[in-house]
Amino acid sequence: MNPILDIVVRSLAVYFFMVIAVRVFGKNQLSQLNAGDVILLLLISNAVQNAMVGSNNTLEGGIIAALVLFVANFIVKKLIFKNQKLKELIEDQPHILVKDGHVFPDILRKVQISEDELEEAIHEHGIESVSAVKLAILEVDGNISVISIDKNSNQTHYSRHKTKLKRKLRNL
Repeated sequence: MNPILDIVVRSLAVYFFMVIAVRVFGKNQLSQLNAGDVILLLLISNAVQNAMVGSNNTLEGGIIAALVLFVANFIVKKLIFKNQKLKELIEDQPHILVKDGHVFPDILRKVQISEDELEEAIHEHGIESVSAVKLAILEVDGNISVISIDKNSNQTHYSRHKTKLKRKLRNL
């Protein structure tokens, strides 16, 4: 096989493996990284490097692999934008955690957020209690969006909080 074509095929295989792995293990885990998560990502990148370029450790091989990854990512993003079914396959849906002061414990368990973590996110936005939350949503990027009603002015306040979901990455 042509060495350049070999790098292209290997790089695409690793890229699609990583897309599937992030979907399976939860991309919410990537929204806020601690030191262990950064180490894990560095080790993964080192582990898959040889799988992409094989024995070719030249500058050309590295540039070709990087170019293939950029192009594959660009194409996947374009396809996701145009195809809702593909988007649902690759990306998770947002989850409503709180609506009108009511917490949904089943959803918290599903997305592995403790009530303490939810309260912390709410408090960081200056909201005293869950009962003052109009809406709290775990977004597809792992952020928690919080909407509250200011009872004095009847205005809606919106803010986002990075989640601390790392259990799944730690369990890899």
